[in-house]
Amino acid sequence: MVYAYKGLSKEGKKVAGRIEAPTIEDAKKRLSAQGILYEYVKNSQETLLSRLNRLRVTQLSTKELSNFSRNLSIYIKAGIPLVKSIRLLKTNAEKGKYADFLIAIETMIEEGKSFYGALEAQKTILLPSFYKQSVKVAEENGLLDVVLIELSSFLKQQEQMTKQVKKALAYPMFIILVSIIMVGVMLTMVVPKITSMFTQMKKEVPPLTQFIIDAGDFVSAHWMALAMVLAGIIYGFGWLKRHVYKFRYWVNKMMLYAPLFGRLIRTSELARFAYISSMLLRSGVPFVHTAKLSANIIENAPIQECISEAATYVVEGKKFSQALLKAHFNYDKAFLQAVALGEETSELPQMLENLSQLYASENKDTTEIFLSLLEPILILTVGLIMGVIVAAMLLPIFSLNIGA
Repeated sequence: MVYAYKGLSKEGKKVAGRIEAPTIEDAKKRLSAQGILYEYVKNSQETLLSRLNRLRVTQLSTKELSNFSRNLSIYIKAGIPLVKSIRLLKTNAEKGKYADFLIAIETMIEEGKSFYGALEAQKTILLPSFYKQSVKVAEENGLLDVVLIELSSFLKQQEQMTKQVKKALAYPMFIILVSIIMVGVMLTMVVPKITSMFTQMKKEVPPLTQFIIDAGDFVSAHWMALAMVLAGIIYGFGWLKRHVYKFRYWVNKMMLYAPLFGRLIRTSELARFAYISSMLLRSGVPFVHTAKLSANIIENAPIQECISEAATYVVEGKKFSQALLKAHFNYDKAFLQAVALGEETSELPQMLENLSQLYASENKDTTEIFLSLLEPILILTVGLIMGVIVAAMLLPIFSLNIGA
């Protein structure tokens, strides 16, 4: 819950604002702990829609998370303490989920939690796990401002890629929408007339046409049940992926071997790992610690498990390239070779940075190729579906002419 308050600060200045707490009593305790002598604490005035919206955990858009990371990095780099930096961001935030997120972060940091601890404990916004783990690594090694600005850059690239995908999908989606409308008109207006004509003439409808009619009738009669089944499948899949590790591992492993997408996932995960590792090594963090921390950045379960296992072998004294081989790392031979070369030349930080840039460039090229192929594939698919439906509509007419 979010509570509004008004009172006096430690310095005797009038203050007013909002604070997040489970109950009003907890809110009062938190204000007292901050040295605020409150005049009143009450429920924040919200509409029913706002209250309902608060019950669900949402995600910040990639743009909002990128801007949050960039602005926070700028404040920290300027020497402003973290809690004051959050407060500055809060003053410019409009009321809503983002503002509540900042209130929760500010409150928890003032209570003594680390920035990572506050991000992990707050329940207002669902943050990507790689983001929180990156913050954890940065905070433990005094690199928060550097990592935040890099995360901002990474998220900005992701946003640009998402916009590119949406732009590429706009025309095919329009074609699909028009096709669905046309199919609906044909099934509800044209097909019944043809069917009634055949019924009056006591002639059988061609099998393809009958199949289309039956399919349309089935969807019309059971659309609500079908929608509920589809929603159940999607929800069940998401729940299993979040809560059942074996299921998540299996799904992640299948994705790694999917055409085109598998390569994108592998290079994306390894690029993130290589970048964070390079930055930590350049900052003087021992590689034993770097490997263990950077493994937590990876989201794909099989790759994370493999690199985490390799990190334990590094603790035992093995080189990282040897540890990866022992952990059966077989996702990218070029990565293994580059790591081995970097270890031999004592240039591992630079080699990892180069790998990160190489993979990022490769992902960009692969995405452009995928988008260039996606539009004609979708249009061709829609054309084939429409062709089958049109043929099913024309077959009865042709059969009548032949019969005549």
